[in-house]
Amino acid sequence: MTTILGNLKEMFQGLRKKRGQDVSSSQTAMNELFRFRYTLFKELLSANSQLLTLLSDIDEKLKGEQVFGFSYIKNQVNKSLQHAFQMVKSLNVMSGSKYRGLYTSLENINNTIKDITDEHQIDHAPANAVPYTRISLQDADWAGGKNANLGEILNKIGIPVPRGFAVTTKAFTTFFDFNDLKDEIINQKNILYVNEIEQLTKLSEETMKLIRSKPMPPELAQELQDAYRDIWGDDKEVLLALRSSAVGEDGDLSYAGQYLTMLGVRFPELNEAYKAVIASLYSARSLSYRSSKGVLDEHLAMAVACLEMVDSKASGVLYTRHPYNIVDEDILINAVWGLGPYAVDGVIIPDSYAVSKDEALTIQKKTISNKPVQLKLNPEGGVEERPVPVEEQNAPCLSDEEIRRVAGYGAALERHYNCPQDVEWALKENGELLILQSRPLKIENPKNFCLLESAPLAGYELLLNECDIAAQGVACGPAVHVDKLDDLADFPEDGVLIAHHSSPEYVTVMRICSAIVVEAGSVSGHMAALAREFEVPTMISPEPAMERIPAGAMVTVDAYAGRVYGGRVEELLKAVSKTRDAHMKGTPVYEQLQSIARHIVPLNLTNPAAPEFAPEYCTTLHDLARFCHEQSYKEMFQISDLASKLHGWSLKLDAALPMDIHLIDLGGGLSDQVPPEQETVRLADIESAPFRALIAGMLNEDVHGNEPRPVNLGGLLSVMMEQSFSPGHVGERFGDRSYAIIADKYLNFSSRVGYHYSVVDAYCGDTVNKNYVTFSFKGGAADSVRKNRRVRAISLILEREGFKVSVKVDKVDARLQKYPKSYIELKIDMLGRLLIFTRQLDMLMTTEQSVHWAAENFLAGNYKLHAQEDPSVAESET
Repeated sequence: MTTILGNLKEMFQGLRKKRGQDVSSSQTAMNELFRFRYTLFKELLSANSQLLTLLSDIDEKLKGEQVFGFSYIKNQVNKSLQHAFQMVKSLNVMSGSKYRGLYTSLENINNTIKDITDEHQIDHAPANAVPYTRISLQDADWAGGKNANLGEILNKIGIPVPRGFAVTTKAFTTFFDFNDLKDEIINQKNILYVNEIEQLTKLSEETMKLIRSKPMPPELAQELQDAYRDIWGDDKEVLLALRSSAVGEDGDLSYAGQYLTMLGVRFPELNEAYKAVIASLYSARSLSYRSSKGVLDEHLAMAVACLEMVDSKASGVLYTRHPYNIVDEDILINAVWGLGPYAVDGVIIPDSYAVSKDEALTIQKKTISNKPVQLKLNPEGGVEERPVPVEEQNAPCLSDEEIRRVAGYGAALERHYNCPQDVEWALKENGELLILQSRPLKIENPKNFCLLESAPLAGYELLLNECDIAAQGVACGPAVHVDKLDDLADFPEDGVLIAHHSSPEYVTVMRICSAIVVEAGSVSGHMAALAREFEVPTMISPEPAMERIPAGAMVTVDAYAGRVYGGRVEELLKAVSKTRDAHMKGTPVYEQLQSIARHIVPLNLTNPAAPEFAPEYCTTLHDLARFCHEQSYKEMFQISDLASKLHGWSLKLDAALPMDIHLIDLGGGLSDQVPPEQETVRLADIESAPFRALIAGMLNEDVHGNEPRPVNLGGLLSVMMEQSFSPGHVGERFGDRSYAIIADKYLNFSSRVGYHYSVVDAYCGDTVNKNYVTFSFKGGAADSVRKNRRVRAISLILEREGFKVSVKVDKVDARLQKYPKSYIELKIDMLGRLLIFTRQLDMLMTTEQSVHWAAENFLAGNYKLHAQEDPSVAESET
């Protein structure tokens, strides 16, 4: 810190005298210095956020309710260590290596975790290609989830599956090693942030083209030919389907629709089709999905399922219980004519059959849809869309006997796996029924869902009703219309995605959106599976959602009852709770995760003021994250302290405000018309969008008045006594000079007035994903009780304004991010009003009732409080 400050002092020595000549180069140097520090800060915050997401995911797995494997553990551990290292490194560079002990703590944690993971080594594939007759579920680490399940179904349950073989992870490694691909691809990908959609798409296209251009290793090509001939002999006309079977797929993560499926592949096209499938591992949506789920490419390998295509008469999906109605345990079957993709891609609304699990497999309900087209095999290769004969378009795809056979297979699969299943099936023209894949189905348990009313809730505007539910839940947020995929680039956090049609591409925003409502699609489609994986409430509306729900409107999505309400429906949001059956507990993979999690998840460093809040006491990754996060704010906000030392260059703002504000312009914050020799700036000179918004709020005539406000005499005396006699105030006075470090889109404003200290840090531009506002407030001259009431009043205001808020003693921190520029400006304006409003709150915080009284007055626009108006004052005086 001393070195940085010294450099800054030297940089601006005599700057006032030479401002006209040297300001450009000096300002550029300061800009680079600050931006470097700020970049480190942002990298640290990003790593912290991603690490906490991983910890949350591990916590979910520790409930024992979701299926996962050893590959999941390895990927999550590596990703967690990577983010922890990024935080430790960023903090040390920011601080001048003040926290070197963090490296030692991280190394100790890493070594401990490594000892545990070394107890189980993932099995390696015996060959590049292995037939299904030699595969079972225990081979998932090298065959992938889809292949392992097919082998399990065939060999352990005795249910027929298509003939074929697994192209194992060994083949993937063989191909990449032969062509020296892995390091080059990883290095290219790691320089990009997943949110940079245009760059991600460009890199994805280049990478997939590179993979497809490489030759097949001779040994791999020969093994694929041998595996083919062992099953189909010399028949070169067999049509094949090549589908991904990524390690972790269908068990650890859903990966639904992320990778390419090649249909209608003939023997001569086998090699090229295989390369196309493994290249899809680097599609834009696959990269985005894996990053959000914490899967490292360094440890990723893809297996591929090579299956004989079934020229099916009908096909579809079955769920061994209803996928979204939490009180319905019947088997649900969806069916379309022809091949299955149209049943899951939302192209055709499928027939739906509900079958009970009684011994007779009683058919409870049939819903037959209009099915004008179907997907069929093309004899020349590939697939093609054909019209369904008119007489069959409104006819059921399955007879009653066939419905029961499909349901019977589903029931057998659920019994074998001891959990609900998501199954794809196909019925051949000769009547043979085959299972194409089976994977666990995530379903919520209704035990704690206490909202029993079925009618729409009274008192709220009902925007949509009778929607089909793809992923259950309740959520609230502003409606965001998505007409095209480009609209996803600026999607705000907690927005409700409204679109005409379902699409798996929405995965790029599923980690930040609160709900999804589309006008067309299927509850058994890929988007629905992804929504359930991300736990995003998702519905398909029979009504024009894009017309009924205005863009920007606050809505509540009830994805239990299939409704959308205007506004925020608190009783719905409070009513939802979730429990699941813990079927994973006691398994070897669960016990290993449990052992590892003890060194990752617990938080021991809870009090930053405690002597144990130090690098040497960090015994978990969560401890490291907590320590780095806490210290990073102190290091970053010291940029304001540095600014306060640069008296020779900062400019004073000429404005009627109860504080002295001095400006440091990083570029674009002030008008180019400001003369170099000028030492003050006018309001008209400000170009910084966030600073303009802040000043507008502070100068709001309703909150900024010159007349004195009546105060509570007892409160005033309390504050004066606390200032005079409390030893805790020695050294806590912050001074009376405030600083604003500004750029055209950036603001770091530190207000240091008396015993009050507040910081507003904001970015406000046209790119929604970059926009944020953080606010921190601490201090006050009153006793600890009044100071705590003060920050709680502030927190109530901020929460009602949409901020995420935390309160600790007399300090409040709040954050809001990823909203459009106009919305961010409104919130900064509000913070400007709040800064003025809170100046005398200490003296008004006489009782607990004062907390809500002050907050409600501010929210109502009544900024000039009178102590006599507080009802609690009258009560206390009485």
